[in-house]
Amino acid sequence: MAELDAAASKYDAVIVGSGPNGLAAAITLARAGLSTLVVEARATPGGGARTEELTLPGFLHDVCSTVHPLGVASPFLRTLDLKQYGLSWIFPPSPLAHVLDEQRAVVIERSLANTARQFGRDSASYVALLEPFVERWEPLLKMALAPLRWPVEPLLLAKFGLTALQSLEHVARRFSTDEPRALLAGMGAHAMQPLDESATASFALILGLTAHAIGWPIAVGGSQAITDALVASLRALGGELLLNTRVSHYRELPRARAYLFDLTPKQLLEVTGSELPADYRASLARFRYGPGVFKMDWALSAPIPWRDPACALAGTVHLSGTLAEVAESERAVAQGRVSHRPFVIVVQPSLFDSSRAPLGQHTAWAYCHVPNGSTFDAADLIEGQIERFAPGFKDCVLARESKGTGAMHRYNENYVGGDINGGAATLNQLFTRPVARLDPYSTPAHDIFICSSSTPPGGGVHGMCGYWAAQSALKNVFGTPSRAR
Repeated sequence: MAELDAAASKYDAVIVGSGPNGLAAAITLARAGLSTLVVEARATPGGGARTEELTLPGFLHDVCSTVHPLGVASPFLRTLDLKQYGLSWIFPPSPLAHVLDEQRAVVIERSLANTARQFGRDSASYVALLEPFVERWEPLLKMALAPLRWPVEPLLLAKFGLTALQSLEHVARRFSTDEPRALLAGMGAHAMQPLDESATASFALILGLTAHAIGWPIAVGGSQAITDALVASLRALGGELLLNTRVSHYRELPRARAYLFDLTPKQLLEVTGSELPADYRASLARFRYGPGVFKMDWALSAPIPWRDPACALAGTVHLSGTLAEVAESERAVAQGRVSHRPFVIVVQPSLFDSSRAPLGQHTAWAYCHVPNGSTFDAADLIEGQIERFAPGFKDCVLARESKGTGAMHRYNENYVGGDINGGAATLNQLFTRPVARLDPYSTPAHDIFICSSSTPPGGGVHGMCGYWAAQSALKNVFGTPSRAR
């Protein structure tokens, strides 16, 4: 285990923050033959990919993310043999179920054709929307999960962009029935923006194409298994990890040729102080954060008793009904309030991974979107939405834990105001995170780089922000990887 010694130690690169992006940056640099240290404030690594006993002994809960389509599709993570370090995936039979009302649910199956059959006269429109991207998912994601640059396949990316940059509500006009409109609305709501905003369709397209092309897997034993495998990979390359070490200023860090920060602009400003030019600091200070989340975890005596048994085959269940209901929920948050029937995302991993709970018992979690920094307690609204579609749910609850925006921020300082995406996913901030700059990972200080989800391509357990930040450091500080080695 490394020890923090700013005077004596010398590394090629020091990374602050051990979330998936920080670890991805460290692994990329270590692969180039560089001596690398990761510094983490908490007692365990992981950022949003941690698993803890939040309710009762033996019940394993993912503190933030559980479902990882981009974890298996990530161009960077696919280059790592994480299976040798204990990571294995489980794919629920259905990636997603969306409950429209007390009687109807629509389900995404891996098969695009089988899913489309649910939509009657809209079947052909659903296939036409997603099939071109499902068939070319690998090159498309390589381009979509990258900063702005000349694409390898311009026509494919242009075709995707023409639809993705539209609002979800505009794309939904292709359909005349409730089912496909609601399904796309639920996926588009992951943008945490009003559904009439530009580029909200991009979230629905990415989630939809990954559901059909790959599936939405969960890591056996919890998301901590992803972190543990990344840490093992880093250590196998000679990289070091220092835990329980909070950094108040980057000059406290060991001497290094490059510093990479898995931090959002707010923390970067605090850690670097006046080291960055005033105009750049002012640009960082204008960075916009998005809505927060109110999250609940449950230890359950039995599975959630869904009215529609199809929901029990899905790892993720969206609750909020029609497109109009989802849109109203997201519009309310943007206006500084919470809908009386909020859009709720439910995840039920123990149905497919028995290691998450004692024999015969289960875990589940859910969250809804709330205004950034909100102190509103949404527990009754969330449980009311689940009870609406799964009568008897509350009778299954053995224990519960709630986290509002303040608790989310205390858990992970990158979740400013409860924002788990590292910044608002508005059209301009999708491509200019954290500021408008040809190389968004670099800063005016030649040795300081940003590798958090506040850089392209944004939130998610994919490691691509860290990978691209490391590439920037290799280019600007170390030269090519071969020279660094």
